[in-house]
Amino acid sequence: MKPTVAVYLDNAATTRLDPEVLDAMLPLMTEQFGNPSSIHSHGRTVRTAIEKARKTVSSLLNTSPAEIFFTSGGTEADNTAIRSSIDTYGLTHAITSPLEHHAVLHTLQHLEKQGAIQLSLVNIDANGHFDLAHLEELLRQNRDVYSARSLVSLMHGNNEIGNMLNLNRVGEICRVYDAIFHSDTVQTMGHFRHNLQQLPVDFIVGSGHKFHGPKGVGFLYVNAERVKIHPFMYGGAQERNMRGGTENVYGIVGLAKALEITYRDMDAHRQHITGLKRRMIERLQAQMPTIQFNGDSADVENSLYTVLNVSLPASDMSDMLLFSLDIARISASGGSACSSGSSLGSHVLAALPGIDPERGYVRFSFGKYNTADEIDYAVDTLVGLYQKELVK
Repeated sequence: MKPTVAVYLDNAATTRLDPEVLDAMLPLMTEQFGNPSSIHSHGRTVRTAIEKARKTVSSLLNTSPAEIFFTSGGTEADNTAIRSSIDTYGLTHAITSPLEHHAVLHTLQHLEKQGAIQLSLVNIDANGHFDLAHLEELLRQNRDVYSARSLVSLMHGNNEIGNMLNLNRVGEICRVYDAIFHSDTVQTMGHFRHNLQQLPVDFIVGSGHKFHGPKGVGFLYVNAERVKIHPFMYGGAQERNMRGGTENVYGIVGLAKALEITYRDMDAHRQHITGLKRRMIERLQAQMPTIQFNGDSADVENSLYTVLNVSLPASDMSDMLLFSLDIARISASGGSACSSGSSLGSHVLAALPGIDPERGYVRFSFGKYNTADEIDYAVDTLVGLYQKELVK
């Protein structure tokens, strides 16, 4: 049955604002409008709201409020961790992977192009798994040959293929070689619990709009026991002299409320979302035997459970797949594997050894507002598109 409204299956890109979050934000948009840096009562009221939000985030992550810094989003948080740690400690070597979000990969590639660092990429296999022995080899080489520390930046959950990184294992390796460890946790924040008293990480990040909060706000966690960095943005004394600029007050309050809701309801939402993902996998496999899934995304229990990356049989419609879904009022994302030397498409898929650039690729990503009927409609539409192609 065709839904009466458009089907949104692109929750890894952004999520719908939770009504509870909007209710928390509205007073800061209207009557509580003071500048939090002002010392009068209007300013103090807003300052209190910011610090309450900081305490909420830090409590959920089991860390100190002094280690949470609010930013404009995940990209700024990633840039702050990377650029400020390199600048503060004079690091000349960084390690990442070809599968990282561009907020990380482009930043490090730019620094390498400037001559600031030497950049190494961890080897990956056909399923996008990191070679941790190679990571250790790179760290050992930099320590033994150059007597220097490295920066390691590897994401917790891949936004395209759903692979998960063992943060404890990588963190332990980094500690052995005194490396600074940053992990882009944008896709897992709000979907997995992060206990920062136990995780051996130096930086993690969050972005409000990935877990039903507002856009344009995020945060950076800085492990105060291990690292102290210079600011990335200079200006005023906001964020304890770590991030100049008047705070996005209602965004910050909304982010904290959204994270609070996700922790409150996480178990129920995970059960709901994994059920939808499993339903899509089983129905696609039953109706399209030649279908494949990229990375670990079809491993419901061990992947980023909000993401499913589908690889479809090669056909003339592969390049028009997302457009055809959009016409059917289904929002999803994806892209080609960069065939024929094209610079377009998914850099993640292009980096996977053995990927077939002729196949069609689409990423479905699920959220708490999705329904089983929407999944069924998406599957039926996708199957129908390919059946029409085969009839031609």
